[in-house]
Amino acid sequence: MDRLLPQGPVVIAPGAVHLPGWLAPAERCELLARCRAWGEEAGGPRRPRMRNGASMSVAMVGLGWHWFPYRYSRTRDDGDGGRVPPFPPWLQALAIRAVADAVAVDPLVAADPDGFDPDVALVNWYAPGAKMGMHVDRDEVVTAPVVSLSVGTTGVFRFGNPGGRGRPWADVPLESGDVVVFGGPLRLAFHGVPRLVAGTDDPVVGVLPGRLNVTVRQTGLPG
Repeated sequence: MDRLLPQGPVVIAPGAVHLPGWLAPAERCELLARCRAWGEEAGGPRRPRMRNGASMSVAMVGLGWHWFPYRYSRTRDDGDGGRVPPFPPWLQALAIRAVADAVAVDPLVAADPDGFDPDVALVNWYAPGAKMGMHVDRDEVVTAPVVSLSVGTTGVFRFGNPGGRGRPWADVPLESGDVVVFGGPLRLAFHGVPRLVAGTDDPVVGVLPGRLNVTVRQTGLPG
């Protein structure tokens, strides 16, 4: 969403940077179109089932790798067993640029930004009422930064600390086009999305309704 008064980058905490409005209108529209195509290629998004048997409220599509609690695979092992769509060079370039821009604001985001080589993306679909509990992205074998891109309805991004799910945390409203990059001392910080903000559709991309979040990571896994 285009803000009335443009907002500059914000350091949420040392190692975590919020880039408001980072995705230009054309990039938001292109990301939405590509997400729809990726979803069709993968046979549609699915809601992963946790080990306790409950299904997540967020639906996902994996690119490059398939994620399911709590590991990666090249095939949709908890679904139809099909191959995972490849990780797109276009998205890789976008994530690399986001890391460079975040490091320019806070060098703690990545000790070696030139070495960032993402190979997986999770396309997360938040329908109205969907949310994501506090969790840590630790199924990767390297601690390269995480890049989170948002399109659609505003989501409240709760960014915590590496010590546990409790406070302190910061609640950051992520509007359509916003990007968050975190790494370094906060790479293993707990984070989640407790709610969406009703009535915040992005007129540039139209009414979805809901929120698309594309999370890009570097697994460090072979192959």
